[in-house]
Amino acid sequence: MNKKDFMNLANGSDIRGIAMEGLDYPVNLNDETISFVATGFLKWLNENIPSKQDQYTIAIGFDGRLTGEEIKGVLTDVFTKAGVNVIDVGIATTPSLFMATQYKDYQADAGIEITASHLPKEYNGLKFFTSEGGLDSEAIKFILENGYGETNYNLQNEAGIVSKKDLIRDYSADLRDKIINGLPEDKRTATPLANRHIVVDAGNGSAGFFVEKILEKLGAETVGSQFLDPDGHFPNHIPNPDDKEAMASLEKSVLENKADMGIIFDTDADRAAVMDRNGRSINRNNLIALAGAIALEDAPGGLIVTNSPVSKHAIDFIESKGGQVEPYISGYKNVIDRSIALNKEGANSPLAIETSGHAAFRENYFLDDGSYLIAKILIADAIAQLADGSVFDLIDGLKEPIETEEIRFVIDLEDYSDYGQMIIHDLETFGREHPEFTFVADNKEGVRFDVSGKFGDGWFLLRMSLHEPKLVLQMENDVEGAIEELKRILLPFFEKYKDIN
Repeated sequence: MNKKDFMNLANGSDIRGIAMEGLDYPVNLNDETISFVATGFLKWLNENIPSKQDQYTIAIGFDGRLTGEEIKGVLTDVFTKAGVNVIDVGIATTPSLFMATQYKDYQADAGIEITASHLPKEYNGLKFFTSEGGLDSEAIKFILENGYGETNYNLQNEAGIVSKKDLIRDYSADLRDKIINGLPEDKRTATPLANRHIVVDAGNGSAGFFVEKILEKLGAETVGSQFLDPDGHFPNHIPNPDDKEAMASLEKSVLENKADMGIIFDTDADRAAVMDRNGRSINRNNLIALAGAIALEDAPGGLIVTNSPVSKHAIDFIESKGGQVEPYISGYKNVIDRSIALNKEGANSPLAIETSGHAAFRENYFLDDGSYLIAKILIADAIAQLADGSVFDLIDGLKEPIETEEIRFVIDLEDYSDYGQMIIHDLETFGREHPEFTFVADNKEGVRFDVSGKFGDGWFLLRMSLHEPKLVLQMENDVEGAIEELKRILLPFFEKYKDIN
C-alpha cells in the first residue's frame, strides 16, 4: 500500500478498513497493514509518553468480529518483539479498554479495541486509548504517517510478556458498585433492580455480559434478553441502536415479555439506547433529553453539549429543566472535546452527547460509554421506584416531532469537500431569499433554517458528512405532510448540481 492508501484507513479518531473478503472492495486491513499501524502507534507512544519507553504495557481486546483474533495476534507479535508487555483481555467493549488504563490491577499505558462499531462483518478497525482518553484524529494521522521502518525500543533484545486478564469481570464489578452507590445512602441494597424486568438486545456484539454480570446480579428479571453471545457473523441483525430492524426486534421482545425496560447496545458498547414498556424508543433526541435530565439532577443549570442536528424540542426541554444546550460540530469527539474545553473555561458542562448516541459524562472521564449511560439510567430508575415511578417520567412533557427525514447526497468527485461547501453556501443564499425560511445564525456547521407557513413548523439542516463524500440533509417538522412540501422546493435546488447523486 502507498501512503495515500494508508491514510484512507483514517476514520476520524479511529482506524477502519475491510478485513475479510466478501465485498466489492479489496481487503486493506491485512497483516501488513496491522503491522504498519502497530509500528506507527509505538512511535506515537514514544513521542507522547517517552518516560515509559523502556517498558510499555498495552491492553488489547476485540468485539467478537471474525477477524478480531487474527488482528490481535499481529498486534501482539509486533509489540512483544519490540519489548512491550501485552495484556490480552479477550472479548471486551471499547469503554472497558479505556478502563484498563485506569484500574490499578492493570496499569496499562495504552489500550486498543479491535472493532468497526456497527459496520458489516467484513470490516474491522482499531480504537486507541491512553489514560488521558481516546486518541484524536491528529494522533491517527501521525500513526498512519509513521508506520514505516523499525522501532528502536527493544535495545536489550528482550521480548515483551503476554498476560491474560478478565477485564469484563472487573469492569462489571465496577459498574455494579457504581449503580448501588448511586442510590441514596439509606436506600442502598445489593439488589436495587429487584422489582424490574429488563430485556437486553446485544446484537451478538460484545455487550451480552451486561445481563448476567450486572442486571441479574443486581436482582433484575431478564427473561426475553436476546443475542447475547458474541458472533462476528451478526446472524440476527446489525448491532446498532440506529438500525430500524434492530429496534423492531427489541420492541417485539419488550412487548411480548411485558418488560419494564429494553436496552440495546451497538457492537462495541460505546453507544446504547433504551425502550419503555410501551415500546417507545428512547434514542437520538429523546435520549439526549433523558440523559440531560439525569445530568442536571447533579449539576443544576448545567450546559449540555450536543451536535448541530439536535431537535429544537430537545433543546426546549432541557432549558425547561433549567439547563442550557450548545449545539456544536458533529462528531462525538468534537462534542466531547468542546465540553471538556468549556469546563476548563469555568463552565458547568456535565454531559456531552451526540445525536448518534455517543454519551460522555464528566464524572466518568468524559468517556463515551454506553454501559455507563445505561448505569446512570438504571440508577435514576431505581430512585424513581422509591416513589412508585419510572425513569421515563423524567421526560414527561418532552414534545416530539411529527415527522423526521434524512437524505444523503453522494458527491461523485475526488475533491469533494470544496464542492460540498459550495452547495451549502448556495443553499444559504437560496434560503435567505425565501419568505418562509428563517436563517439560524448561530448554527455551528453547514446551514440551518427554521421553516413556517405552508412548510409547517420545523427546520432543516444541510451539512457535510464527517467522514464520507456526502452532503446530509436533515429535516424535522411538527406538521404532518410538511416535509413532503419542503422537499418539493429543495430537491429541484439539488438537481442543478450534476456531481451529486
